[in-house]
Amino acid sequence: MFSKILIANRGEIACRVAETARKLGIKTVAVYSEADTHAKHVAACDEAVLIGPAPAKESYLLGDKIIAVALATGAQAIHPGYGFLSENAGFAEACAKAGLVFIGPPASAIHAMGSKSAAKALMEKANVPLVPGYHGDNQDADFLQKEADRISYPVLLKASAGGGGKGMRIVEKSEDFKAALASCKREAINSFGDDKVLVERYLTRPRHIEIQVFADGHGECVYLFERDCSVQRRHQKVLEEAPAPGMSEERRRAMGDAAVAAAKAVGYVGAGTVEFIANQDGSFYFMEMNTRLQVEHPVTEMITGLDLVEWQLRVAFGEHLPLRQEQLQLNGHALEARIYAENPEKGFLPSIGTLRYLHTPPAVHFRVDSLGSHVQTPAAVRIDSGVREGDAISPFYDPMIAKLIVWGKDRDAALANMAAALAQYRIVGLATNIGFLQRLIAGKAFSTADLDTGLIERNHDALFPAPQPASTAALALATSLLLSQEAGRVDDVSDLWAQTSGWRMNGNLLRALQFADEAGDYRIELEYRGEQKWILHRDGVQHRLHFERQGDTELRVTLDDQVIAGNVVRDGDIFHAFHQGRHAVLTWDDPLAHAGHVESEGGRLTAPMPGKIVAVLVEKGHSVTKGAPLLIMEAMKMEHTIAAPADGVIDELLYAVGDQVTEGAQLLAFTPG
Repeated sequence: MFSKILIANRGEIACRVAETARKLGIKTVAVYSEADTHAKHVAACDEAVLIGPAPAKESYLLGDKIIAVALATGAQAIHPGYGFLSENAGFAEACAKAGLVFIGPPASAIHAMGSKSAAKALMEKANVPLVPGYHGDNQDADFLQKEADRISYPVLLKASAGGGGKGMRIVEKSEDFKAALASCKREAINSFGDDKVLVERYLTRPRHIEIQVFADGHGECVYLFERDCSVQRRHQKVLEEAPAPGMSEERRRAMGDAAVAAAKAVGYVGAGTVEFIANQDGSFYFMEMNTRLQVEHPVTEMITGLDLVEWQLRVAFGEHLPLRQEQLQLNGHALEARIYAENPEKGFLPSIGTLRYLHTPPAVHFRVDSLGSHVQTPAAVRIDSGVREGDAISPFYDPMIAKLIVWGKDRDAALANMAAALAQYRIVGLATNIGFLQRLIAGKAFSTADLDTGLIERNHDALFPAPQPASTAALALATSLLLSQEAGRVDDVSDLWAQTSGWRMNGNLLRALQFADEAGDYRIELEYRGEQKWILHRDGVQHRLHFERQGDTELRVTLDDQVIAGNVVRDGDIFHAFHQGRHAVLTWDDPLAHAGHVESEGGRLTAPMPGKIVAVLVEKGHSVTKGAPLLIMEAMKMEHTIAAPADGVIDELLYAVGDQVTEGAQLLAFTPG
């Protein structure tokens, strides 16, 4: 086995690879950018080497520099993780030329599957079923539009060199084709350096089912069952599960055999995933092959008891596959939820900031190994993460905070375990998708396995409900923390005149507090009744209030006869109340903190995050209607359209195509009306 490897990646996958390497007694070398100097993956490895500034193209994408570091540190092999250089055939070739083992497939296999159009041609020869479409080299816009018209709408435009949902557009009618093509090509060239696209018929209500394959250098290839990745937003996966609900043994075998045929057609070695698009009637078509370990590989590990990274290392070292096809077994059901720093209510806009507070459910692991040994637990919970409390989510990399993976003896048990784990996940400092994930798994469509790639859009109203007024329980929790903190600031508790609790020599204090959230404003009044005992008035209703603080954030509040156990985290004047799996964000209107307050200006449109202007769609003096696209930003490897907030006139354009903008920068001047 290798004695030392370099991990050419960052975040949770670098930590994941380091964990298995440590188990096998393999030393690890981390590489890191200036933005990742104090990152978790740096601490997880035995050595770490700085390779450049924060932008990936100046650090994690510098293949020559990474190879030089591997040679200088005595590493024998390079594990690329996923993303970055993991599917770069040139990098794999350069590793071989330098005498390093690339822990992945041969460069020839990466090259064959790296072009979606070339891969389709190969799969056709291997008798793997394909979706009707055009996968050729002619990229003339008029020609591609004619092909789309021939295929019939809706069609899917897809970057040939793409992945991760980048460079994909659904086109519903012919007149929208060229605008969608231009946007698709623009995003493709920015993400992959290649704007070639293919056109396919867009199937309605399809499922996204992928097969995990593994091949060694001795001609053996197996499939490790399937994962259902149908629940997506912007063509990026949100929830993954294994096995796929409703999968018959006959269909599983047919898809597995097709995946193995696809891998053998390109001389594949190592871990790979063959992705299929499946109709509700059971028919399926090849989409693409990911020539790397997938983000969602943990669900396969949970149901097989296998350590897929260990398999990668053993196969790369030249060993045979640890198990044959007939030895592989399914056990239970696993779900993975991707915890992202993003705002689902604002189009899943990434959220940049610091993890000021992070509390996770306790991890209860299976033991997994190369031979599939399970040590079963009633509710296995696994958290793969590359960040810790106090770390920042920056604009330079993917905003994933963690992958939350759970196991149960069947799908219902796994769903219950996921709901319980999400309820214990508490994050303060930036927006997250946790509340959205809770609604998603509790919704009828997902809980009954009525799955397709349009599930989120089909259930939009249920998944994105209007903000609800804050509960009295949440207000009581926030109020109790405020009162306890104020009392804690008094140095001499014996001095009644210094007390901030509300004590009065004659009569009782009646104190007004003002909170607000997205749903509205809340005025409550507090009447002091003794040591940590109050009367809380809300909307004309009186509630007896008593509280005990049990830690920095833990509170036990009695509201009338109801006992409320919760956590409250204060970030300035914002109170984050966590109770029964819900997260209330309440802003306290501190009457002593209004000095220097400036009302926000009207007529401004600002950048939601740092990025680059890639298209300006209006000119100075143009009249626009509400919702009209004004300009397009590229940020976090995705395009974001800035739209008119109301009918109005463009007064001035402040940036041009190609300009870099900072978060909050005014992009244009706009007069409503």
